[in-house]
Parts: sequence; C-alpha cells; structure tokens
Amino acid sequence: MARLMLIFIGIIFVAVGLLSRLKPTFGWNMNEGWKVKGDSEPSYAYIEVRKFSGFICIVVGSFFLVFGILTLFL
Repeated sequence: MARLMLIFIGIIFVAVGLLSRLKPTFGWNMNEGWKVKGDSEPSYAYIEVRKFSGFICIVVGSFFLVFGILTLFL
C-alpha cells in the first residue's frame, strides 16, 4: 500500500509542478491579488519564484515516482 502511495504522491507533485511551470499566474488573484486595490498583475519576481517552485516540485515528484516504481519491482 505504501508503494502505491509513493506513486500517487509523485503524480500529485509532478502535476502541481507542471501547473506552476506552465501557468505561473494561476491562482494569483485568490492568493495575492485580493490584497491590492484596482487592477494589477503579478510581478516578474513572483512569476519566477512560482516557476522555480514548480521545477522543485517536479524534481521531488520524480523522485517519489522513481522510488515508488522501484519498490514495486524489488
């Protein structure tokens, strides 16, 4: 059961990482945009931090996936 959980967690991490890499402004209004009056957009730094955190999520998720798959066969 723990093996399948590792694979499931890996898939979730990779999906969140891909979403952060491909659409870094997704959810900005819910998280940060409501704090600012009027129309505004996320800063360049915010977008870059989201992209970097997406990369980290993809790497961590890949490790979970690899170790989950390895434990299935060992």
